[in-house]
Amino acid sequence: MEMFEQLFMVAAVLGVLCGGLWLLKRKGWAYTSIRASRGDGQPRLEVLDRLVLSPHHSLHLVRMADRTLLIGLSPQGCNLIDGSPASTPVLGRER
Repeated sequence: MEMFEQLFMVAAVLGVLCGGLWLLKRKGWAYTSIRASRGDGQPRLEVLDRLVLSPHHSLHLVRMADRTLLIGLSPQGCNLIDGSPASTPVLGRER
């Protein structure tokens, strides 16, 4: 019986810690390094645009660090259609 009490207490402490971290992240007082930004404050991964072709097919224009990627998504998977340096202007974005 003592083992179940100890397991319950460990689960309760972990629950309180996870709940506290969730609350701090929600209020903006804590950050995790999962989506770290570059030194200049820009995010490493940024979705620039999305075009839905059908309910199961879409195109995504993504900037990853110093590259711009055009990715096609379908039920069969994810395909890289084009990749270029981020300094290259993207068609349709010039105005």
